[in-house]
Amino acid sequence: MSEAAEQYLELAFRVAKHLDNLVDSYYGPPEIKERVEAEEPREPSALAQDAARIREDADSRWLKAQLTALETAARKLAGEDISYQDEIERYYGIPAEWIPEERFEDAHRKLEEALPGNGPLAERYQAWREGDTLSGEPLTRVVESLAADVRRRTEERFGLPDGESVAWEFVDDEPWAAYNHYLGDLRSRVEVNTDTPLNPTFLVHVVAHETYPGHHTEHAWKEHLLVREQGRIEETLALNCSPQSVVAEGIAELSLEMAFGDEEHEVTAEHVAGTGTAYDPDVSRAVKEATQDLNVAGNVAWMIHADGRSNDEARDYLMRWALTSEKRTDQALRFIADPLWRSYSITYSEGYRICRVWVDGDPDRFKRLLTEQLTTADLL
Repeated sequence: MSEAAEQYLELAFRVAKHLDNLVDSYYGPPEIKERVEAEEPREPSALAQDAARIREDADSRWLKAQLTALETAARKLAGEDISYQDEIERYYGIPAEWIPEERFEDAHRKLEEALPGNGPLAERYQAWREGDTLSGEPLTRVVESLAADVRRRTEERFGLPDGESVAWEFVDDEPWAAYNHYLGDLRSRVEVNTDTPLNPTFLVHVVAHETYPGHHTEHAWKEHLLVREQGRIEETLALNCSPQSVVAEGIAELSLEMAFGDEEHEVTAEHVAGTGTAYDPDVSRAVKEATQDLNVAGNVAWMIHADGRSNDEARDYLMRWALTSEKRTDQALRFIADPLWRSYSITYSEGYRICRVWVDGDPDRFKRLLTEQLTTADLL
């Protein structure tokens, strides 16, 4: 256990006293967390200085990048005026970019061809997304069967540590679609938000993203190899709004195609057969390809937090370009407006892009993402 790593964990908990949900999960030595919890809160400006000092002694580029993110959070808490663009660069180690609307226009053209019917595109897209959904017992059954299938494929292609496991729970009234709570000891609890309908195309993505070979697989492998074998206790803490987030979300977003390849849509059809849910693999494939560049949330966050545009303007923009329903739009804006999560939406699209380019379809490179301490600077 390096001194810098232990100080990093302490600092993360000290900053988290001022910022809810900064620490996503922790399964490291309990005495570190207990020691900080017993302290009086420290001034954010002093915490920012601590981050800079610890970074000088850090023994890896990964740890230095994480400490830059913590320093940024502390400086923001201290009242420093940090622009939205600088926040992204300092938190995540990637440049902030506005996505040209031409990409959205091209996605709309592809959707026009992919979706059946002749009505307005937004209505057709929402009908496809909301029309054939799973809930209740069929939802539970399909989640369990998909999870078993993708776990088997993950074990065959990337291996799994002995003793890992996942438990599922179904919840409501959350700003996200699903969430992996990594518990340590190679275990995860995954919650699925049932507030919005889940169609088969999205559901199979959620299962792979949160479990195999996504978040759970990454956590389990890194606990097994980096924490237990190498003593890198900094890996026991998952820090939101950091380069670690970008790589983790990139792995999770890439996980479905790494597990299923070209079989994704046919396999999904097999799992939903008998549920009474209509599912067309060809339409689903075409819609997924069309919406690959329909990552509108980053622009919406930019509008609100960089340009100072009103929520009404952002709402109209999101509904126009993302073709979302009012309910989904309000749920997305709730996430984007949150002080912590406001820039987090870019981790999905940018993480996927960066990891996909770096992996380039190579299973061995994807396994490296699952098992090594790689940060965004290593992948760009």
